[in-house]
Amino acid sequence: QVQLVESGGGLVEPGGSLRLSCAASGFIFIIYDMDWYRQAPGKQRDLVASITRSGSTNYADSVKGRFTISRDNSKNTVYLQMNSLKPEDTAVYYCQVRRRGDYWGQGTQVTVSS
Repeated sequence: QVQLVESGGGLVEPGGSLRLSCAASGFIFIIYDMDWYRQAPGKQRDLVASITRSGSTNYADSVKGRFTISRDNSKNTVYLQMNSLKPEDTAVYYCQVRRRGDYWGQGTQVTVSS
């Protein structure tokens, strides 16, 4: 019954911004750490940002200083604010709950191109 629905992706020029959302359901959101992953064509899925149940955050070096992960426990939603986007950020972005099982959603496509 776990469901993760990503949204907010799109086409943006280099240097632009996007805010991704992940709506979670089917589990007690407030007690779980949440992650954002991304997967570019022909590449493996990589962890880009994490936020713990208490709000502590971590980022991949490639996005540090540009991306901000946050969560709204009242809305069961995790966000990824992406600023200063680069073509290398082009990927399908997925959220994930740090929980037993495999709950990958459909992801949301982010394309950074001029």
